[in-house]
Amino acid sequence: MANVVPLIQGTSRRENTDWSGKLIIASLAGAFGSSFLYGYNLSVVNAPTVYIKRFYNESWERRYGHIINGGTLTLLWSITVSIFSIGGLVGAIITTPIVKFLGRKHTLLINNVFAVVAALLMALCQLAGSFEMLLLGRIVMGIHAGVSLSALPIYLSEISPKEIRGSLGQVTAIFICIGVFTAQLLGLPEIFGNEFRWPCLFGVIVVPSLIQVVILPFLPESPHYLLLEKKDTSGAEKAFQAFLGKDDVSRELEESKAQENIKLVSVLQLLRNRSVCWQIITVIITMACYQLCGLNAIWYYTNSIFSEAGISHKLIPYVTLSTSTVEILSAVSSGLAVERLGRRPLLIGGFGLMVLFFAILTVSLTLQNHAYWLPYLSIFCILAIIASFCIGPGGIPFVLTGEFFQPSQKPAAFLIAGTVNWLSNFSVGLLFPFIQAGLQTFCFLVFAVVCLAGATYLFFVLPETKNKTINEISQAFAKRNKVTLEGQKMSQISSETKSSEEQEHNFSSTLENGETKNRII
Repeated sequence: MANVVPLIQGTSRRENTDWSGKLIIASLAGAFGSSFLYGYNLSVVNAPTVYIKRFYNESWERRYGHIINGGTLTLLWSITVSIFSIGGLVGAIITTPIVKFLGRKHTLLINNVFAVVAALLMALCQLAGSFEMLLLGRIVMGIHAGVSLSALPIYLSEISPKEIRGSLGQVTAIFICIGVFTAQLLGLPEIFGNEFRWPCLFGVIVVPSLIQVVILPFLPESPHYLLLEKKDTSGAEKAFQAFLGKDDVSRELEESKAQENIKLVSVLQLLRNRSVCWQIITVIITMACYQLCGLNAIWYYTNSIFSEAGISHKLIPYVTLSTSTVEILSAVSSGLAVERLGRRPLLIGGFGLMVLFFAILTVSLTLQNHAYWLPYLSIFCILAIIASFCIGPGGIPFVLTGEFFQPSQKPAAFLIAGTVNWLSNFSVGLLFPFIQAGLQTFCFLVFAVVCLAGATYLFFVLPETKNKTINEISQAFAKRNKVTLEGQKMSQISSETKSSEEQEHNFSSTLENGETKNRII
């Protein structure tokens, strides 16, 4: 992340970008207690797989007098991995009302309660002899991740100027990679990846949460939230000054006040809005490809994949560590390049390279017994797949969701994106062991097809959004949506007016119910 600062400085000199140290601290603290923990929990179950399965067997035998059969154990383990995504879906759904009533910053703060509760449940499960505590902890940790990955992009997009919006958006991807690396590092046998200390892998989750709880209270809330939701002009002005590092923020206040009468639209209203039809389709396809492209399968089941490739079991933890190093370097490189090359080439190029290396990986796994060097080619392909993912598909989908929609539409858009994201994540975590068992070395061709379909769609549909306003992006989609820019504005006004009328008609009922009934489907 340190390498992102010179980029921001260079961008500032070229384009008169305004930013401050507090903006960087807010992005780092927000990501450390949010996307970092998401990446950590994606990978943390990988290293202690053998010991957790043994714990399941021992607990089952104590209760029922016999061990679990192989098929049931595989299913139970798949549920342990994938149930994290069910919690994530719940978290994504509840984020919209929470960020509206509590604000972006306070949502991130309160979200740490889920992380602490989950850490205690999972760290104490062996001591209590209850594998159900581990399953429950994974669900609760998933709720934390679902809230984080929805609230953090909203917070970062609202506190950053558009000139560095893409780079700060990549902070999410960078910290996901750092989280995966940390889980793999702590999962080494010399640290916590052994029979006696594996519960500690879950206990350390409290550390990033506590650090975020200490830092975030000293940073301002989103100025957009303060101005539009709290009607606190003075607070919004101070927040803009703190994040942008300048005294004159009149232009930013005027731009935000122009959105003052905008009412949030529901998911159903957004889906019915013809002017954003292709934006919604693009977000859904991009998010689905983000999860179904195979990276989560690699993160969840790295050890079994390397074992299948013929790597010695003693070397697997250290080879696995190299994957995280590649992830971090690639994510940082993407953060440096996203404002220079743009979103479109990084996304399409990333998916395209993944297709190539998945095909080579399939060949090398199939023929690995015919040459001594083929297992090393498999390792290279896995590292290349990870690098290809991190340079584009790893973080840009979250940036695009924030760029495609008006402020009144963003909560509903992030809810749609989050739902697709978590359902796809759940599918991969649950089904990959069975796909791997059924297709053997050809299992990665499934992911190659997904990447090829995603790259093809984005090539024909996705416009470049770098340094563009929402109106310019809407105009790029206007022809596909079969509306003019004026028609889009009228559609937005009509939708907002209808939303306003519905809110006035149901004012008393929404007040009693926390104003959430008409916000969430």
